[in-house]
Amino acid sequence: MIMVNTETVAGRTIVQALGIVSGNTVQAKHVGKDIVGGLRGLVGGKMKEYEEMFNEAREIAEKEMLSKAESLGADAIVNVRYSSSSIMSGTSEVLVYGTAVKLE
Repeated sequence: MIMVNTETVAGRTIVQALGIVSGNTVQAKHVGKDIVGGLRGLVGGKMKEYEEMFNEAREIAEKEMLSKAESLGADAIVNVRYSSSSIMSGTSEVLVYGTAVKLE
């Protein structure tokens, strides 16, 4: 499945728009990693505990979106966009969406 953040797929022609597809998830790390991340926030440095959580959330959301596009028979998803927010301390919501299309 081709996934791009542009309106077109380079070198290909879009023949049909199948609709908007999306995926989202809310992820939380366990309390131990949340405490370590909080301490790291006090002293500075890369917060790898939260980076891991965000990456996991993004992967889950992408898989959900791709599954929806595949169920529509799409060849690609164009105009892919991401949105993220914090629901509460130690959690991350990731939303990804785009337009599922058929290519020539």
